[in-house]
Amino acid sequence: MRHDAPVVRLGEGPLRPGEPRLDPARSTAWRAIGALLACAARFVWRVARRDLHQPPAGVGRELRFADGSTARVYRVTVSDHQAPREPTLLVVSFRLRGVRREWEHATFRVESVCNTLLFAGFPGFVSKRWLDHDQNGVYRGIYQWDGEARAAAYVGALWWPLALVSANGSIHATIVPGVRTDEALVSPALLGSVPGAGEWWRPV
Repeated sequence: MRHDAPVVRLGEGPLRPGEPRLDPARSTAWRAIGALLACAARFVWRVARRDLHQPPAGVGRELRFADGSTARVYRVTVSDHQAPREPTLLVVSFRLRGVRREWEHATFRVESVCNTLLFAGFPGFVSKRWLDHDQNGVYRGIYQWDGEARAAAYVGALWWPLALVSANGSIHATIVPGVRTDEALVSPALLGSVPGAGEWWRPV
């Protein structure tokens, strides 16, 4: 089954703080496989060092987005990481293929913890807020990353495993450099806007 490539893309040059970039390009399949295998190896190393945690703070909080949707944080993953030198907000969304019943969503939320090995070992990962599906069945992940280029590299590799389970054309990502996640959730005005882009990614 074919999955649409990201279609809305801003310029490829450096971004100004707070300026969003929609749907960065995906990696080639072979590069993505290599990046994901390296991520899994680093994930095991981080687990062995007890560098990853799932604090209860923030779990259950409902977030509202500029497109009018709302979603609840159901898990938080944090890495023992020094304060990011290049704080970067990353928001990823997708809609699961064929998952509609509430028990199916509940099953996904439980098993999704296994997906931690697909991101927690990528260079630059700091934290992730896992969001439940919204009124349109769309899941989101809100990440703190260290470095715009590192966040883009992660998204480029992530597209491939997500495409296996997601509805056609439902995978999207937005990168906003120079923004800390906690600050963006408290002061959404820190985030720029993209007129006509739906703004599914922007908390309000």
